[in-house]
Amino acid sequence: MPDWLSAMLAPFHDPEVVGAKGVYRTHQKQLAARFVQIEYEDRYRLMAGLSNIDFIDTYSAAFLRDRFLEMKGYDTSFPVACAEDIELSYRMSARGWKMKFVPSAIVYHTHPDTFSRYLKKKYKFAFWRVLAVRKNPSKGIKDSHTPQIMKLQLLFAPALLLAATFDLAVRPAVSASALALAAFLLTTLPFALRAIRKDTIVGLFSPVLLAARACAQMLGVATGLIYARRKPAEVPTSSPA
Repeated sequence: MPDWLSAMLAPFHDPEVVGAKGVYRTHQKQLAARFVQIEYEDRYRLMAGLSNIDFIDTYSAAFLRDRFLEMKGYDTSFPVACAEDIELSYRMSARGWKMKFVPSAIVYHTHPDTFSRYLKKKYKFAFWRVLAVRKNPSKGIKDSHTPQIMKLQLLFAPALLLAATFDLAVRPAVSASALALAAFLLTTLPFALRAIRKDTIVGLFSPVLLAARACAQMLGVATGLIYARRKPAEVPTSSPA
């Protein structure tokens, strides 16, 4: 938006602020893109209530130059451009530096327009987030961007698999698989109800979409852990050009 720069600079009137993060919007009409936008807005809802954040991804970001250089920029041990921006935020947060969420700093964006592209992206994010968390273990417990309920939902796929195995082996009177599905649906209700207020179709489909997201992310985390075990931990060693 035309006022993006002025909005992004406003938090730096406080000399203690070292970084700021804005928001996404989109003009897209596809169901997948509408879901992604509401998913982001749900994260923004959480961040808006915080005095400081620890998560700046670079689609709408600003940093004090001196502090950015002091941190030696982004960690170039990441072989792709994914989660290295988050890892920098985590390192800055570990030093106690202040970062701000700026909902008025708006960037219009093109989200994945099909669910296959969306799920591939969620897999990729989850995979590389493992490396960022490995370098900053405390952020695996909580950060300012990731809903805690989403971490619980990651257990959906393994829980359903275990429940189905139990049902086949024991044949209980009450299906464990049905209980696992019911428990997962309960975790999706708060998001679904908030989504329905913005987009009825997205809200109604969101439990299924959240289940697919949980499966993609769980696969990403699992393969990311395998990758992280094979790759020695590194720290940034080169300054940006």
